[in-house]
Amino acid sequence: MVAVRQLPSDARLLHIGPHKTGSSAIQGALHAARDRLAAHSVIYPGRGRQTLWPILAVTGQPPLRGEPSPDIAWWDQLARDIRTAGDQRVVLSSEFFAEADDVTAARVVADLGPGVHVVVTLRPLTRILPSQWQQYIQNGYRFGYTEWLEGILSEPPRTPTPGFWRRHRHDELVARWAEVAGVSNVTVIALDETDRLMLLRTFESLLGLPAGFLVFEQRAANRSLTQAEAELVLRLNEEFSQREWPDRNYARFMRYGVIEQMKTARQPPAGEPAIATPAWAAARAADISAEMAGNIKRLGVHIVGDVEALGTPPVTGPVTGPAIGLDAPPGIALEAAVQAVVGACAAGGAGGLPTEDLVRGVAASSLAKVLINRGKRRVLRALPRTR
Repeated sequence: MVAVRQLPSDARLLHIGPHKTGSSAIQGALHAARDRLAAHSVIYPGRGRQTLWPILAVTGQPPLRGEPSPDIAWWDQLARDIRTAGDQRVVLSSEFFAEADDVTAARVVADLGPGVHVVVTLRPLTRILPSQWQQYIQNGYRFGYTEWLEGILSEPPRTPTPGFWRRHRHDELVARWAEVAGVSNVTVIALDETDRLMLLRTFESLLGLPAGFLVFEQRAANRSLTQAEAELVLRLNEEFSQREWPDRNYARFMRYGVIEQMKTARQPPAGEPAIATPAWAAARAADISAEMAGNIKRLGVHIVGDVEALGTPPVTGPVTGPAIGLDAPPGIALEAAVQAVVGACAAGGAGGLPTEDLVRGVAASSLAKVLINRGKRRVLRALPRTR
């Protein structure tokens, strides 16, 4: 491990994630501090939390379901803006850079000009698995958690999400970017799960900012789904597909309607089960993480934190929770279902229906029927009875 070193005043800090390793947290902090950063000669380009569309374009990623296709001209313009920043530091953060292959990684480094320093944030694979699966189903996928784990952790992997290992074979990810940026221009931050502020303090040191300058942006919408909520999303995804609603409406109806409303308007009660990773999967993931940590150490890149801790099995071993999938007992909380319908109505309907037509179909007596067509008898048995 080496100490955090301040980057040169004209550096281009390129944070490539990968997914589920604190990217949203650092992007929110940088976004909230954008004007104050400028006063310290640090530029965080764009207007939102991250400049998503240009990065999807350069990495060749398909758009999120229901979103427009990105244009490579957006990346070209962003790169030009960064190259003209002169002797100011620029920080560019997106977990989607982790999708880049060798050729694309080389292009990104070349397009941004001299002074590129790549930063990779890492968490234990055991912590990433449930978060990453949730992200997939929030983009319309319809496979259960156990089914997905069995696929990606098999040898060789068999999975409908082949990009998972491009993102999360962390040793290969670091090696890919070290090859194009240079070993001395790569910093790996092995996050300490017991130190919530480590990520912000490390970025402050890299960017030459005062301690305490960056603060977390409080966003309830970024919380994890519970087991019941994930089951609900899976079943709504199935409904969306079976009804053949157009993909262009998925973002409005599901991502920014059902899911966002549920995550912002609903506070899960204490004791509502979280998504549980089976013990066999956690053990396998810890073994893979330990192997990756050893390979990363041998690369010779700068390491902040204890990279070997990434392969440590959870202190309290995970229990084998009930399967989450379309054929599993639903156990869906009525409150979560209600919030989902509210989100759908607020989003304006899915199949091109006016909002008033959607509302007409959600009388209390038929709530479960509207939400879930498959397994509706089991759902009704799970809902609390009114007197």
